[in-house]
Amino acid sequence: MSCIISEKILYGIKNPKVRIYLKNDCEIKDVEVLINGKKYHNYNKKEVSIKENELRINLVLPVYTRKVKITMITEDFEKIIIDRRYDYIIRGLKVITKPFRIIWDYIYRFMFPIIRAIKLMWVRHHFLIPPKKLKRYIKSFMQSMKKNPVTISDFYDLNIKKDYNKWILENKVLFRKKELKYNPLISIIIPTYNVSEKILDECINSVLIQSYQNFEICIADDNSTSLNTKNALKKYKSNEKIKIKYRDKNGMISQCMNSALELATGEFVAFLDNDDLLDENALYYMVEELNKNNKLDLIYSDEDKLDTDGNYCDPYFKPDWSPDTFLSMNYICHFTMIRKKIIDQVGYFNSKYDGAQDYDLFLRVTEKTNNIGHIPKILYHWRKSETSTAANNKNKDYAKNAGKLALEDALKRRNIKAEVLLDQRSPFYIIDYKFDKEPKISIVIPTKDHKEILEKCIDSIINKTTYKNYEIIVVDNNTTEMDAIEYLKLIEKNNKKVKVLHDNSEFNYSKINNDAIATLDTDYILLLNNDTEVITENWLNTMVGYASQKHVGCVGAKLIYPDETIQHGGVVLGLGGVASHVYIGADRNDLGYFGRLCVPYDYSANTAACLMISKKKYDEVGGLEEKLKVAYNDIDFNIKILKKGYYNVFLPQVELYHYESKSRGYDTTPEKKARFKQEEAFMYDKWKKEIENDKFYNKNFSLRGWFLLDRGIK
Repeated sequence: MSCIISEKILYGIKNPKVRIYLKNDCEIKDVEVLINGKKYHNYNKKEVSIKENELRINLVLPVYTRKVKITMITEDFEKIIIDRRYDYIIRGLKVITKPFRIIWDYIYRFMFPIIRAIKLMWVRHHFLIPPKKLKRYIKSFMQSMKKNPVTISDFYDLNIKKDYNKWILENKVLFRKKELKYNPLISIIIPTYNVSEKILDECINSVLIQSYQNFEICIADDNSTSLNTKNALKKYKSNEKIKIKYRDKNGMISQCMNSALELATGEFVAFLDNDDLLDENALYYMVEELNKNNKLDLIYSDEDKLDTDGNYCDPYFKPDWSPDTFLSMNYICHFTMIRKKIIDQVGYFNSKYDGAQDYDLFLRVTEKTNNIGHIPKILYHWRKSETSTAANNKNKDYAKNAGKLALEDALKRRNIKAEVLLDQRSPFYIIDYKFDKEPKISIVIPTKDHKEILEKCIDSIINKTTYKNYEIIVVDNNTTEMDAIEYLKLIEKNNKKVKVLHDNSEFNYSKINNDAIATLDTDYILLLNNDTEVITENWLNTMVGYASQKHVGCVGAKLIYPDETIQHGGVVLGLGGVASHVYIGADRNDLGYFGRLCVPYDYSANTAACLMISKKKYDEVGGLEEKLKVAYNDIDFNIKILKKGYYNVFLPQVELYHYESKSRGYDTTPEKKARFKQEEAFMYDKWKKEIENDKFYNKNFSLRGWFLLDRGIK
């Protein structure tokens, strides 16, 4: 469920009012308004407007209002939009503090564009700004002040425990159970060993209270020495839903899990650690997903952690199935449900991988099926304790090494030549693909004028690249500066790897590249901006390693501004409009959300400023869209690749500097702005569904700021 609340305000003393505007991805059926605990019907269509998935409320409340509760009702669920006390005292305090809040908001509004302007002036001009552009920037600054730009105060930071718990309360949905046609038996696998009675009770009870009741609990105790654990298990001996097997000797986690699996008779099995908790509707949501698509063999959900004080923290909002992300980490982890016959086919847990035994199993399962579903809801609460990998670094190291071994064996099974590297900054992995013979790579660089920029780009390629089998195709589009013309002649003459093509047509980025690529006899294409500079010496080896995988389409790199901040860290569709780069302005050494700036991740798109793809796949989708002359042609291309069933991968281990838009400038003239609007409209007409549903960006994240949660009531 994705509910985007753009506005939610309570205000007024004598005449209290509430104003709400939201969009939801389910059809809104009705709205229930409770005033002081009683239903309120005295409103008209002008005050409460429902249009399919859009709700607008501009309601005048009774003067005697002390408590307001407004609930949105859909076919599948009820969601409380507002539930709070709002008596005279609260209303009065809001009025008294209003001037201070206005001043604070104004400070935010004032400082946000100033900081951004300073950064842009340094990145683009090193503060040596031409007078004409300075005038334009001042005008742009004044406009941004009027627009009240988005600030950090509009979001909850999911890394802050207090923020995350507030977000949970604001986004709590009243569950509505529907009759399901398909109700398979689910076997919940729980291995136990010396766990406290209280924690084990909480774990088991989180299953027993499930809203979906067609399940069995299969417990294997790994010869616990704790009487506390044994006494806890005895209580459930007579429960018909619970099967318990007591092992004669301790066999560690895999053997214990296998003993529990031997008890399972369900069509599906799901895994629960003996100290963790399930959301009370976890099984229902899993089965509901199966009712939508009964071919699914593996389903996973989002998860968070439960600290020792009982607070929720560290939420992990995951993407839909992302095979390259999965080779960087076991991101699907909890809560996972798998079809039992698939497990029977691939084999049970293997003690060789203890510590990452679930990762090994999931790797084997995903080699047999692509029918994988994801539920973007927190259905599993992973308890932090001294012995769990959620809290203990030693356990994390143990699991990390076991995971590396599981990956190495998986690559061998798949006949893929690669080395598994341990990332030094995170607990994750990087796959370094190998090849017997270097395929040919054609680096295509459109350019105009600015000799010094192109020279820096080409010199960095020639001087730093360790890869041998490549060529540089410089496409000259109407260069007029004499020093640039002379440089093009000289570089082609003096270096056999460089070839210059001349295209004197009107600038059209897509057509320039398509026409040049049509003349090439090559294996891989690398689209590269002339205002880039190579940092990573083995960049081509790494990029072609990923681009050569059958399932991979476009491969992108981390692009860095000269001030050592990030310009490109992957692209999210629908972010701030059609699409946007993530992590713009973040420090180059930022780790990113769950290592997104450390290890490879699948994204919907990468920028064409540095983008590799096989020539065959480039031709398969007809190259770049020539109706998109400047903007969004790379986004359109990436989406076309996705629609063919390929995955686009971002590689943060490959770095280049990017001196953005030096040759062509920015879209600041009326003509350029009009063209940009046309190309934006083209994208919405063609890819509206894809733009509104980026499968590699969790629905819970904000579309105004990357990897943040939208704040609710103001």
